Amino acid sequence: METNKNDGTQTNKPLGADFFERSWEESWTYIKTVVDVMREPVLILDKDFHVMTANECFYQTFQVERKNTEKKSIYDLGNGQWNIPSLRKLLEDILPKNTFFKGFEVAHDFPSIGHKIMILNARQIHSEKFPAIIMLAMEDVTEMMAVAEALALHTNQFETKLMEQTEKLGVHLERLEKEMQELKKK
Repeated sequence: METNKNDGTQTNKPLGADFFERSWEESWTYIKTVVDVMREPVLILDKDFHVMTANECFYQTFQVERKNTEKKSIYDLGNGQWNIPSLRKLLEDILPKNTFFKGFEVAHDFPSIGHKIMILNARQIHSEKFPAIIMLAMEDVTEMMAVAEALALHTNQFETKLMEQTEKLGVHLERLEKEMQELKKK
């Protein structure tokens, strides 16, 4: 509602484009602030999978610069290292189906940081009045997976050794039982 300064009457005025633009700017600032404080690398993609922004953790983790990331297709980042067919399928199903995914594991050899195992989560954020965006969060689980593999290896080695020792003990017990039976016969 708008009040006429001359006669004090109020009229309904349609919301202008500037209202939606201000609302989008405020929402975008809010989204970027939330993303910036996250500890995991995060990308915000537009509906065409171009990077709108990334948080500092993304730039540090993947050792890339903002100028080589923003406004680029996710599939073109790092000379195409993110052009992973199964990731492409997941991302391209998000917008049309208005869905999300959690826990998608990507193992990849990145040129600058080496072999990494990442768990990806993505969700579309949409509104009738604002452009749809996709938030893609990544968790580097490389070290955790290495620890899990080492633990599994040690567990297997321990089980093998335990079985060997149990077999040896069984052989000794059988021999002792035979000796005891021999002694009882005498």
